[in-house]
Amino acid sequence: MNLLESLYLTPSQRQVLEKNLETNLRREFRRRIHIMLLADAGESQAQICKKLGCSQEAARYWIFMLKTGKFDKWNDSPIGRPKVVNEEYLQRLKELVNNSPREYGYAFERWTAQCLNKHLANELGISFSNYHITRLLKSMGLSTRSNNKSEA
Repeated sequence: MNLLESLYLTPSQRQVLEKNLETNLRREFRRRIHIMLLADAGESQAQICKKLGCSQEAARYWIFMLKTGKFDKWNDSPIGRPKVVNEEYLQRLKELVNNSPREYGYAFERWTAQCLNKHLANELGISFSNYHITRLLKSMGLSTRSNNKSEA
């Protein structure tokens, strides 16, 4: 890596990133910094991916962050998929599917994954694909097809 020429960072900005590498960081954070330092030194996305073993998406994202002056955000973004399916969500999903949608002001008689998803998104601010809702129900031994309450 050629430290003499920097494409996007000032010497002090580069020094801050390099200093962070000396601390005990999670592997993912180290990789983010390395991506930006390599891009700043003129390495291509393909070269960075090969050298670090990272995905093209990760390299592209952190190169973009570098180019837009957001190099200092390397530790702001969460790592991996957020774990938003919590106990509250699962309990509420179970409660909804075990009751008629009419009890919640809907005109239809049976829940669908789409309706459950929309309702929970409005109520808890969490949305998933309809397929994921179906998988969650199945993992709890529930289904939108089985309705304990028979309605005429």
